[in-house]
Amino acid sequence: MRARAVLALLAFLPSCSTVNNVTEGVLGTNGPPQGQPGYIAGFLGGVVADEPRAVLAGREVLSSGGTAADAAVAVGLTLAVTLPSRAGLGGGGACLAFSSGAKSINHGVPEAVMFTPIAAAQHGAGATAGSGPGGIDRPAAVPMMARGLFLLHARYGLRPLESLVSGAEQLARFGVPVSRALVKDLSLVSGPLLADPGARAVFSHDGVPLIEGQTLQQPDLGSTLAQMRVAGVGDLYQGGLARRIAQGSVLAGGPITLDDLRAALPKLAAPLVRPYRIDKVAFLPPPADGGLAADAAFGVLAEDPNDLATAGARALAVAARWRAGGVTLQAALAATDLPAAGLPALPASTTFATLDRSGNAVVCAVTMDNLFGTGRIIPGLGFLAAASPAAVPPPLLAAGMVWNDNLKAFRAEAGGSGQAGAPLAVAAALINTLRTHRPMSVPVPDPGRANVIACGRYLPGENSECGWAADPREAGLAFGAN
Repeated sequence: MRARAVLALLAFLPSCSTVNNVTEGVLGTNGPPQGQPGYIAGFLGGVVADEPRAVLAGREVLSSGGTAADAAVAVGLTLAVTLPSRAGLGGGGACLAFSSGAKSINHGVPEAVMFTPIAAAQHGAGATAGSGPGGIDRPAAVPMMARGLFLLHARYGLRPLESLVSGAEQLARFGVPVSRALVKDLSLVSGPLLADPGARAVFSHDGVPLIEGQTLQQPDLGSTLAQMRVAGVGDLYQGGLARRIAQGSVLAGGPITLDDLRAALPKLAAPLVRPYRIDKVAFLPPPADGGLAADAAFGVLAEDPNDLATAGARALAVAARWRAGGVTLQAALAATDLPAAGLPALPASTTFATLDRSGNAVVCAVTMDNLFGTGRIIPGLGFLAAASPAAVPPPLLAAGMVWNDNLKAFRAEAGGSGQAGAPLAVAAALINTLRTHRPMSVPVPDPGRANVIACGRYLPGENSECGWAADPREAGLAFGAN
């Protein structure tokens, strides 16, 4: 009788979508519930990152009904487990976030979430990044990653935060196969890294660096993530975990004091924005000055997409002028008489991007301010301390996003890494995508690397023209479903 009543009601309904809504609401569905992978069928959006397992974590969140921000949080936390050479609770970064539609939380305009690494109060400008024993020779940054991802989630997330932490927690506790991306980084610094007993216990087998496919198990990090899941991210900054950081950091490049942790707050900021034809392009703002450099490079490529050499030189010259101080952002970008400039050796970074089915998007660049940070794990907590910006030059954290301001709809996003090549990577990836309507139509110039997501006809809109691409020269992954 219930079924006959429903069918009688359907005869008076005007559209297929209404029919589907009524039948699902009254008769139920056989699919997984919201919050479980498989809840969303069909177009999910996409995820791109430099480490495959992190991409799969983001994809599961999108499949369970999460937003692009939910997926980005899951990717960032998973990278802290699977690619700790470049991402970790001890490090930091910056993201661009976009929520489609004029009535969305940011009214359809991208917003920057800034959580770049900061120096502890006791690490002055005279600190050095030497390799001897003791700690202060490799001073540690104040951890910013957890609070930054928390702010991103609080503003744009939908799924419970603890559900996003739990996946990374399980990977740390029970182990995950070592990826090719991590092995590559290990091969570069295994000597000094394995001199630290804590790092040696995690990243080697009987003193021999882990190889691809072996199990990377981090029980202390799993316990830290479990405490965050239960007590909240604030525990890392003003609770029991904060006190343990203050005590243990002395052996990992500290001291990082409780006052340092309490004061370590992320912030929201307006991105750098320039027009491009009928669209607008947003870049990360300083202190993530790789966005400023990418903006400068994009300006050159908008005039001549093939002039990569001039665009790369312009990016570095503008970044160097900004870092010299005494100039506004507008003046640095407008200057036409900048000398050719180089920057010192810059720290490594990694990027990731997410897009959900509604056209919400996030692209992030994160860093440990050095491969594996200080190379020292904070005792009992399981995560590496990032290197302090008091001792090393900051990386050029670079990311950009394209949207249509009239439609309040997403077009494209790119994150760039590769030290000094990161800004040009973002600019070239975006300009090529806008010209060809395909992500990563050609690889970006060396030494830059890029991760890209793009929709040829905007989103919300025609999702069949959305695509995603990881840099083909690296070991990342791009994954989505149309």
